[in-house]
Amino acid sequence: MGTMNQMSGTRRLTTMLLIVMGSTMAVAPALAQSTDLLARIKTSGVIRIANTQASPPWSMLDEKNQLTGYDVAMAEELARRMGPFKVKFVGDTYKNFVEGLKTDKYDLVMNDMTPTEIRRKQVDFSIPYGVEVFRIFVRKDNSDIMSKATLAGKRVGVSTGSSNESWAREHLTDSDIRGYDNGALIFNDIANGRIDAVIISHFGGMKYAHAKGIPVKEVGEPLTYQLAAAALPKGQDALKDAVNKVLDSMLSDGTVERISNQFVGKDYKMLDSIAAAKAELAAEGK
Repeated sequence: MGTMNQMSGTRRLTTMLLIVMGSTMAVAPALAQSTDLLARIKTSGVIRIANTQASPPWSMLDEKNQLTGYDVAMAEELARRMGPFKVKFVGDTYKNFVEGLKTDKYDLVMNDMTPTEIRRKQVDFSIPYGVEVFRIFVRKDNSDIMSKATLAGKRVGVSTGSSNESWAREHLTDSDIRGYDNGALIFNDIANGRIDAVIISHFGGMKYAHAKGIPVKEVGEPLTYQLAAAALPKGQDALKDAVNKVLDSMLSDGTVERISNQFVGKDYKMLDSIAAAKAELAAEGK
């Protein structure tokens, strides 16, 4: 009888411990999100900013293995004006960015990040400070695909978790959309004939085409403009306001255009393109 009572007590204790552990694990993310990130950044003097480090001209490693690019320069100037704060860059992928913010892996994401409706439900965004033009890429010997309309029934590659995947799944419902974790793999597959087309930004497509020596071409008109903004955890209004204030000043005083000229190219009018993207959204009622 005593042994049975001891065993029963042990089982009850184990159950209670499991309940407590489960509750603690469930509450942890919520506690992380309730932290005042701006106050913590001011105390530590460090702001953690995520990027892919493999997305020219937005973020990439140069020949000396140093991080550089449009978003990198924007992030560094943002941190200088907000603090100044030291930037700790964290390398990650598009499919992980939202979860990384929700689990306190970093404070901001600045890497050509489009504020899609799906993402807005989970994280907040700053005002836009960049824009991308998305195009169709096909093999140079492909004469079947010339526009969005001719993608029906075709195998179309996109980067998993990216805004181009969201756009493709919404607008290319008659196509076979295939997600890839690595942009280089998409272009390997188009070279090998496993897919027929790629939906990607102009810069992304040219990067992979040149790096791999793959004979591809852009076809048709631009599919869409997609604004880029800094992403941050939900409920961090003080941080969001501080970021927006600095970005607004950088847009107004010529800093954004100067950084764009340096990393994106003088032919790419960043402010004009941002205005065009906003007009497109307004026309769509978004």
